[in-house]
Amino acid sequence: TAANPAIPDGGFVGESKFGILSNLSAAPDCVARTAIIQGSLSDDDRIETARSFVASHGLSFPVVVKPDVGQRGEGVEIVRSDAQLAATILARSGDTVLQAYAPGHEFGIFWVRRPGESRGWIASITEKRFPTATGDGRSTLGELIDADDRAVLMRTAYASALGDRIASVPADGEVVPLVEVGSHCRGALFLDGSWVWTEALERAFDRVASGFDGFHFGRYDVRVESIEAFRQGFGFTIVELNGVTAEATHIYDPRTRLVDAYR
Repeated sequence: TAANPAIPDGGFVGESKFGILSNLSAAPDCVARTAIIQGSLSDDDRIETARSFVASHGLSFPVVVKPDVGQRGEGVEIVRSDAQLAATILARSGDTVLQAYAPGHEFGIFWVRRPGESRGWIASITEKRFPTATGDGRSTLGELIDADDRAVLMRTAYASALGDRIASVPADGEVVPLVEVGSHCRGALFLDGSWVWTEALERAFDRVASGFDGFHFGRYDVRVESIEAFRQGFGFTIVELNGVTAEATHIYDPRTRLVDAYR
């Protein structure tokens, strides 16, 4: 808990997502536009704050709503309409983060810098893939999930995300995303993403972290539209930064041996 003195308890538990992102002032163009909606506000004021944020930044739907304090993707919701935004905000009691939706591929970049050293390094890269189901024109989404060796193990998570759509029948060849949140426990597939590492990428995250005095150890979750641009050190959007309880999540690649994960 002493590793990140700029974050309460180093980011062990209970830290503010909005507070952490607000400290990345050295790289504002790399951080998703984010607002905090105080849970203490009246219902009308919370809705007005959310709508004002969307309008003032010229955003279009979808947008992302998540609890300011949370972990493992809990409570993260992708909202696709104004009516859904109002309902989602009203359904939450605590402080809520509202964030511009960043499309594209998702990666986890685990960055470390020892105190007293001028430069840090990337210790782990995770490629996050979002599983899909491909329709055959006959089977429901639920039946397609049950027929897949991996998807069936996450059926409860997918059913929660899909809602009533799980009983629908996708057209032959139609590809349906089963999850849109880059969380392992929500059903995303985590793979070793070390293949995207470059010196330019490492230096880019070093520049981002250099403006956050007192941050030394944690994982950036980023969205990327062009992997080639990403490997050159630009074109990425930071959606979250996790502290000392963040994991080097590439270890969840099915190809990773247990001894290598421990190491």
